[in-house]
Amino acid sequence: MSVPDYMQCAEDHQTLLVVVQPVGIVSEENFFRIYKRISSVSQISVRDSQRVLYIRYRHHYPPENNEWGDFQTHRKVVGLITITDCFSAKDWPQTFEKFHVQKEIYGSTLYDSRLFVFGLQGEITEQPRTDVAFYPNYEDCEAVEKRIEDFIESLFIVLESKRLDRATDKSGDKIPLLCVPFEKKDFVGLDTDSRHYKKRCQGRMRKHVGDLCLQAGMLQDSLVHYHMSVELLRSVNDFLWLGAALEGLCSASVICHYPGGTGGKTGARRFQGSSLPAEAANRHRPGAQEVLIDPGALTTNGINPDTSAEIGRAKNCLSPEDIIDKYKEAISYYSKYKNAGVIELEACVKAVRVLAIQKRSMDASEFLQNAVYINLRQLSEEEKIQRYSILSELYELIGFHRKSAFFKRVAAMQCVAPSISEPGWRACYKLLLETLPGYSLSLDPKDFSRGTHRGWAAVQMRLLHELVYASRRMGNPALSVRHLSFLLQTMLDFLSDQEKKDVTQSLENYTCKCPGTMELLTLPGGPTLPPVPFTKLPIVRRVKLLNLPTSLRPQKMKSLLGQNVSTKSPFIYSPIIAHNRGEERNKKIDFQWVQGDVCEVQLMVYNPMPFELRVENMGLLTSGVDFESLPAALSLPAESGLYPVTLVGVPQTTGMITVNGYHTTVFGVFSDCLLDNLPGVKTSGSTVEVIPALPRLQISTSLPRSAHSLQPSSGDEISTNVSVQLYNGEAQQLVIQLENIGTEPLETLEVTSRLLTTKEKLYGDFLSWNLEETLAQFPLQPGKVATFVVNIKVKLDFSCQENLLQDLSDDGISVSGFPLCSPFRQVVRPRVESKPVNAPEGGKPGDPSHMKTLEAILNFKYSGGPGHAEGYYRNLSLGLHVEAEPSVFFTRVTTLPATSTRQCHLLLDIFNSTEHELTVSARGNEELILHAGECQRLAVVRRAEGETWLCRTKHCAD
Repeated sequence: MSVPDYMQCAEDHQTLLVVVQPVGIVSEENFFRIYKRISSVSQISVRDSQRVLYIRYRHHYPPENNEWGDFQTHRKVVGLITITDCFSAKDWPQTFEKFHVQKEIYGSTLYDSRLFVFGLQGEITEQPRTDVAFYPNYEDCEAVEKRIEDFIESLFIVLESKRLDRATDKSGDKIPLLCVPFEKKDFVGLDTDSRHYKKRCQGRMRKHVGDLCLQAGMLQDSLVHYHMSVELLRSVNDFLWLGAALEGLCSASVICHYPGGTGGKTGARRFQGSSLPAEAANRHRPGAQEVLIDPGALTTNGINPDTSAEIGRAKNCLSPEDIIDKYKEAISYYSKYKNAGVIELEACVKAVRVLAIQKRSMDASEFLQNAVYINLRQLSEEEKIQRYSILSELYELIGFHRKSAFFKRVAAMQCVAPSISEPGWRACYKLLLETLPGYSLSLDPKDFSRGTHRGWAAVQMRLLHELVYASRRMGNPALSVRHLSFLLQTMLDFLSDQEKKDVTQSLENYTCKCPGTMELLTLPGGPTLPPVPFTKLPIVRRVKLLNLPTSLRPQKMKSLLGQNVSTKSPFIYSPIIAHNRGEERNKKIDFQWVQGDVCEVQLMVYNPMPFELRVENMGLLTSGVDFESLPAALSLPAESGLYPVTLVGVPQTTGMITVNGYHTTVFGVFSDCLLDNLPGVKTSGSTVEVIPALPRLQISTSLPRSAHSLQPSSGDEISTNVSVQLYNGEAQQLVIQLENIGTEPLETLEVTSRLLTTKEKLYGDFLSWNLEETLAQFPLQPGKVATFVVNIKVKLDFSCQENLLQDLSDDGISVSGFPLCSPFRQVVRPRVESKPVNAPEGGKPGDPSHMKTLEAILNFKYSGGPGHAEGYYRNLSLGLHVEAEPSVFFTRVTTLPATSTRQCHLLLDIFNSTEHELTVSARGNEELILHAGECQRLAVVRRAEGETWLCRTKHCAD
């Protein structure tokens, strides 16, 4: 016996073996369609009896195994069913001849046979035959199952007759010696009259009758025969057959204890529909007393056909523990014979299935370990694959998942052994996939983001490399890319620096031909392979949605703030609403984005690779509104620290937008990385409101930009700062160009100014403008420019600057200094040392220490487009920095005696503190020219009516 049946189980000992084979040319589809219907009739109840007959079907069975039918009768082919196509009466004789040839292969053991002919019609089909059934086609054959039942009944009749014949053998002392094929030559020349020989014959025949009783449904009778056989064979040290008797005893006991079977679903199906309850199997049946032979046979051949008296004495069914002990003993006997390796291997498999039901995994592993080292003949590659696969399944059955995976991987490697001319890479790949659970490996990357790593990383990486190679040899580069991506993503922490470089280089080579995608891949056999996003290349630690720049942030008009709140609920407070708002607060952000404006999200990333990481096509993944993501490309240095990356995009519609994650292309693999799948990512929220579009205003001025950045106490940011330097009393126009650089018309504009905190006292209006001329150009369409003019006039009091006035006094007397429009007078104490009027360089009036600074903010509040209809506007601020220098001082004021009652004369000593030439004029007086640093006297006439003639000054450029 050379071909083991790895699917054997203990309950197979009670089955009759029927072979179903095609004759001639029959399509595989048609054959298995009929084979499936035939094999559905796997058990029938014997008429007028409680016995059940079980059938085991095979469509292929080695004839050499049939030679062991006397050793164990369930190995004997007792039935043959052939299926053939015949469409012409001329072909019928040849077809029938082929049927007889097929019968001769198993002719020595066959009880009965049948031929099913499809396609033949005519007179031949009308002839009544018991061994041939004709059907017009494969669809019109409803009576197949009924014919199979009749066929099984005929097998039972032959079986029962053989059982009775064996039990009632009256050949005196000449009981035939049953042998296995390799024993026949060993018994040539033995003394057939010796007591030892007779006991051997009796023991083997007892065991054979026990097999027949078990197949005939007489379970208790078989137990008695097995017990008696064990005693006889043990006494003559017939170890091979003693092992068979012990195995038969174990099989009958297993059937008693486990009526559901030990072979999985197949075994469980055997007892469906059976009229024999579990309790009845353990009771003695009247059928055991149906055998009546000559009582003298008991003394002549030692076989008592009426075993009813012995049933009470026999131990009958073994206990579950004894079953395993007897299996061990039987296997130890089989191991003594080199030619019984297949029998030993199958016995180990049967014992393992029983131990699996008893949940004795460690004991089962001992049997399996023994099965691994059983030396059979030189097996073919296909037989090796089958052997390792069954060992894997059995280890899985007893819960040894890693050991199961080991043997399944060995079977996979055997599929592509060098000795195979056409390696089966598809079968290899399928088996490798089945090993994954045993090594705690899942092809879903989500399973690797749930806590600590499970399993041996080194073994897992080896297995993934083998999957990559197998899929490449299968001609499926997409699978190779997916497995290599999975290896890089999940095993990154366990790869050395050199391995990281090698894997990424291989991945780039694969993706040149087949880029990695986020699509589900269907594996051979049906299951799908989930996508593998590169969430670790780069690793993201923080995600933050950024507010718009200050000048672009939308603001709600105060008059409209309460409208939306009032429409939500008629109640002032609702705990349900408060609860919902609390939940939203965890994700919703308190600022808004604007439709059509560029919005930003900042990511803090770092590169874990030992080389520069190039990330291409990096953009945002959003939901809720239409969003145009503007992809970016970046290059991160090797093993960089946290590195800020800003991703931008433009919302195209309004509503609530949620940033779900980002997408990248790394090493040719496109990835969608969702924030929910990123462990350890900090985020302040991912949902923000997008309001309707607003115009965008850009301003440019006639003044140069200022190096001074205003810092208002309110915290407002100034978009633009300009500066100007004026003399006290000087006026200048600030021309502002208002350009609409957005896509919506600018419809409204409000301008306000705010003077920052200053200790200086201003006289008159510092800033003034006329907005009506600008608003006349509205609505301002996109791309258009409007002009806005602001008048700047500086009027400050410089008389308080003591150091400056001391420098102007040259005679040590009190000096009074007045601004041009100031009615006040201040007295400055005399200086210690006299100085010339033209002060030295360090103390001249133009020194920065003598300047005064004014700072103001111009606020432009504007709106337009759909955002204006919703009550939103924008603010744009312009910072104005003005430096004022002193211009003219009145150092002395005197009066002349009046010559008339209608007017008087004032004498003013005027000093030019600038570096420029000034012209001073008064009403009705001639103009007075003052050079830089020069002091002159000017007479001013005062009328009696109270009118004052004021002077005006102007300076000339150098």
